Amino acid sequence: MTPFYQHNGITIYCGDCLEVLPTLSSIDSLIADPPYGINSVTKSGETFTTSNAAKTTKNHKPVIGDDKKFNPAHLLSFPKVALFGANHYSKHLPSSSCWLVWDKRDGINSNTMADCELVWTNIDSPSRLFHHTWMGMIRASKDERVHPNQKPVVVMRWVINQVSPDGAICDPYMGSGTTLRAAQDMGLQAVGIELDEEYCQIAVQRLRQQSFSFPARATNKSLKPNYSQSELLTPKASED
Repeated sequence: MTPFYQHNGITIYCGDCLEVLPTLSSIDSLIADPPYGINSVTKSGETFTTSNAAKTTKNHKPVIGDDKKFNPAHLLSFPKVALFGANHYSKHLPSSSCWLVWDKRDGINSNTMADCELVWTNIDSPSRLFHHTWMGMIRASKDERVHPNQKPVVVMRWVINQVSPDGAICDPYMGSGTTLRAAQDMGLQAVGIELDEEYCQIAVQRLRQQSFSFPARATNKSLKPNYSQSELLTPKASED
């Protein structure tokens, strides 16, 4: 499959991850926030409204696949895996010693929305907690909301550091590209896969915005990949 976008170690495929994932090689970790059947966008109508302080209220179209139950079996063969929302489909997952917990309130009183988000991983580590407020207009970061299930870039940088701080990353349910933007900021190679072409376009726009370098925790390998090794993100040749 021809990439929708490819630049400086970041690649986007506009397509079905069930078809694209088998063609990829040398992926160190898979990080995803898949649609898992909560139908969050369409419960109250055809669009989902979000409000951002000092910005115009926006409507977001339904997320493809969020009206069906989710089985992550096709994602579990990768060396390192982190899956958001896994409490909704945990019966399909192996037990784990390391769940990542994103505290979205950080001291704000509870309401009808979830206080945190849970991320299942297959890594051998204690569970970890990250505090970052992201509740309606009350947000600790100023990311523009362009997707109904969007995560802050700082949260995705934290998840990457917990799971695979120095390897090539794949996000098979890319959405608006937050995982790829976090990887780009960290100097990592990454592949994103997304069915919705409109969100692929939005992800490209976000990747083209000014990128900032953030210090990474010390590891045995450099966070700066060798971009000359283009085969890292090149689909394997068809055997047909």
